[in-house]
Amino acid sequence: MNAWETVDGVPRIPIGDWSESVFEWVLGRFGDFFDRLSDLIESTVDGLADLLNTPAPLAMVVILSLLAWLVRDWKVGLGSLVGLTVVIGMGQWEPTMETLALVFFATVVALVIGVPVGIAAARWSRFSRLVRPVLDLMQTMPAFVWLVPVVMLFGIGAPAGLVATVIFALPPGVRLTELGIRQVDAEVVEAGHAFGATPRQILRETQLPLAMPTVMAGVNQVIMLALSMAVIAGLVGGGGLGSQVTTSISRLDIGLGFEAGLSVVILAIYLDRVTASLSADRSRAGVVRRLRAAAAARADARAVARAG
Repeated sequence: MNAWETVDGVPRIPIGDWSESVFEWVLGRFGDFFDRLSDLIESTVDGLADLLNTPAPLAMVVILSLLAWLVRDWKVGLGSLVGLTVVIGMGQWEPTMETLALVFFATVVALVIGVPVGIAAARWSRFSRLVRPVLDLMQTMPAFVWLVPVVMLFGIGAPAGLVATVIFALPPGVRLTELGIRQVDAEVVEAGHAFGATPRQILRETQLPLAMPTVMAGVNQVIMLALSMAVIAGLVGGGGLGSQVTTSISRLDIGLGFEAGLSVVILAIYLDRVTASLSADRSRAGVVRRLRAAAAARADARAVARAG
């Protein structure tokens, strides 16, 4: 291509060619690494899916419903029992468990990356300014676009679907973790310093507990985005309900598409209600009580050390 080629009077910027060259270089240098990583991801997701499908479907429904009852109330537990039983009745239980395995693994990976990055962004403004445009790119790029590069790196199958899901679902975890920590009352942080807490103790005992409602909102958003992307990942062989939706499109099978879509809705409602219910004592008074108790314990330890 001519370096001076123009498009409507504007110099042609070969971003597509550059990106393709970068991916070809990465594949040439690290192809074996991505192959091994792909095998690891596939074996992990398949193992988790097999584990979820090992019990009888009705037994698994009872287990999941009891979990919803324990973390929320009997109404959510009963609704989960009815909804998940409907999934069994539609013949979509095994694909639903495959999707749950993919969403669970993608969510864990996204949070393992996203929460520490969010904490670092909350503590260092320069780092926050650095990661913000990266998060904007990850969040605003059309979901289907992420399927192209990950397929080049990981091939067709569940690993490509999982990596694309993590990329698409990670930003809310980072943003809401940062937001939650930044919104913690400065007076409570100052109280932590006054009680002699270290920065790590303040983060663990003060900032994270008070920020937990916002962090959990981020976890909820990560799960919902992972679920939506896991369905799209069916286009590249991600399996589960995404594969069912893709099959229904290729066959123009309205019934299969509606059953798979309704199964996605039921799974999304279940995950939303369960994750929204996870809470702890995050009140300001509770945090201050813990700070005082920690300060008293440190004072007692120092007194014992001096006496010794």
